[in-house]
Amino acid sequence: MASTSIFGEEKNPRGIPKAPFIANVEEYIGSPDGDVEGPLKAFQDAIAKYRYMDANLTQRRKSLEDKIPDIKKTLHMVEFLQERRESKQKADEDTEELDDEDEEDAKKPLTTTFELNDTLYAEAQLEDTDTVYLWLGANVMLSYKLPSAISLLRSKLGAAEASLEATIEDLEFLREQLTVMEVNTARMYNWDVKRRRERTTEPAGKKG
Repeated sequence: MASTSIFGEEKNPRGIPKAPFIANVEEYIGSPDGDVEGPLKAFQDAIAKYRYMDANLTQRRKSLEDKIPDIKKTLHMVEFLQERRESKQKADEDTEELDDEDEEDAKKPLTTTFELNDTLYAEAQLEDTDTVYLWLGANVMLSYKLPSAISLLRSKLGAAEASLEATIEDLEFLREQLTVMEVNTARMYNWDVKRRRERTTEPAGKKG
């Protein structure tokens, strides 16, 4: 007999329940005269839950796909600043070996552009610095030394990429479960239609 919850113990690594495949409708509802309304409602509830999870994960996937390039871009810039600072320090140590022009280039501020919004950029000069400011979300910005910033950004990038991979796996799993539940619903509905038709034609057959 169908229970209140159609889900069993089997789940994917993130806890999404696996949909059962109903191979034998009559056996599932308990008898040839079993009620299908309850199981069909449970199937529809399960489909609604899967679709809700699918919508949330689709939104999460989009957010991660937008976030990861931003983290990569920030990491690339901080690594560049760190490499430039190390090169400048090395140049300072080797000042005696540099001519006046090379020494001037080594100490010249970096001219670059930074993004104000999606279509607007401004030019700026970057002085030598060992500190950057990173947005952490929720209107929070903190200062970090360059090595600490690189470590933090690499950690965040790794976590975001792992989360995206898991989200894509969950979406694929969810869509498989949705298909199973839609097939279950169709099979049970068709079985009930066939049963009703047989019951309607049975008295005429007996009379013949």
